[in-house]
Amino acid sequence: MKYSYIIFLIFVFSLSITLSANASNDEESKYTFFNELKEVTEIHGFYEMRGGYRLQNDKYEKDMSIMENRLQLDIFSYFESGDVAVKGDFFGDLVNEQADFDLREANFFLRPTEFMDVKVGRQILTWGTGDLVFINDMFPKDWQSFFIGRDTEYLKAPSDAAKISLFSDWADLDIVFTPQFDPDRFINGSRISYWNSNLGRTAGNDMIVHTDKPNRWFKDNEIAARLYKNINNYELALYGYQGYWKSPGGQNTAQATFPDLNVYGASLRGVVGKGIGNVEIGYYESEEDESGNNSMINNSEMRYLVGYTQEIGRDFTLGLQYYIEHLQDFCQYKNYLPAGQPARDELRHLTTVRLTKLLMNQDLRLSLFTYFSPSDKDVYMRPNINYKVDDNMAIETGANIFFGDYPHTFFSQFQNDTNIYMGFRYNF
Repeated sequence: MKYSYIIFLIFVFSLSITLSANASNDEESKYTFFNELKEVTEIHGFYEMRGGYRLQNDKYEKDMSIMENRLQLDIFSYFESGDVAVKGDFFGDLVNEQADFDLREANFFLRPTEFMDVKVGRQILTWGTGDLVFINDMFPKDWQSFFIGRDTEYLKAPSDAAKISLFSDWADLDIVFTPQFDPDRFINGSRISYWNSNLGRTAGNDMIVHTDKPNRWFKDNEIAARLYKNINNYELALYGYQGYWKSPGGQNTAQATFPDLNVYGASLRGVVGKGIGNVEIGYYESEEDESGNNSMINNSEMRYLVGYTQEIGRDFTLGLQYYIEHLQDFCQYKNYLPAGQPARDELRHLTTVRLTKLLMNQDLRLSLFTYFSPSDKDVYMRPNINYKVDDNMAIETGANIFFGDYPHTFFSQFQNDTNIYMGFRYNF
């Protein structure tokens, strides 16, 4: 990962130039700076109550899927030399019976030159073309929040990273350097039960997943890049990633591991007929198991996605996606699979359907997002109703519904985690 250090030095050099250009030893200028800072600081946020219960009996988890009060503060300061953003959530969690703080953002944004942007610190990062399906977006996700009924925004977990954006007439380039590996907030049994292949059954709080996570600063790092260009209103992008499987992709004698992973991909998005179409591909190179004969490490994969979104009526939108995972070296995988362990399909097919209807002057939003895998024969449905009472207040209700034919497939393993929830939010 020698190139990671070169990128990091670029960030530091750019930051040093900017700070030096704006530094001053004059005491009067310091007072002026802080007075200006007060004038350009904005504070927003929300207070939220959210509660939900399981609709199935799960002997490994509590009946409450979610029960929390949350206060988010979003502080943003902008001045001539750059911007500073801090966003964090204070919340009380009755399921885990504890109070906690989740720092969502803490970064500063600089523009050293007209062709360069730099953002350093904790930030939410995303790219790619999928709708709740990710191929080249290798930034951390919070699957636990997604499945228990938190707002969809919490699917994206924060990254502690530095991002540099370079702009030119030929193409634009984003480079993200993460000095210490940021994994997904994955399903580990603490709130959601899951299929445990070692036990051959569903497990939860009785078998919490423990991991051996790469955690050395500037050694266990990640680097991601996106080169993109808009051509006649079609956005073409190329992607690269060097790091680790974001959720556990391997196992040693006692712990789940995050093996080395390289990802190479591309995407295209633009107008197709009366709607927006997109295609995306990615090759997942499992660097520690290139031959596919190590049953303790994920095989390499090819991933494909095609999608289309169109307004099919007044304030009524339909979105469709078709996604395929192609497991590489499938014969070796089958030959080295431990006896009695269910095998993955060589091709996993997944379709998604999103329906969104706006009513009552767009204050009422009805939505349904459905995942269906014809190969795994399982389904995940996300119905949601959100009503905007006024400019500050909103209420919503929704559900996470899982079912399938086999207990070990991805969505079917969460059948006992099916839940319904309600929420109230006041924005300020």
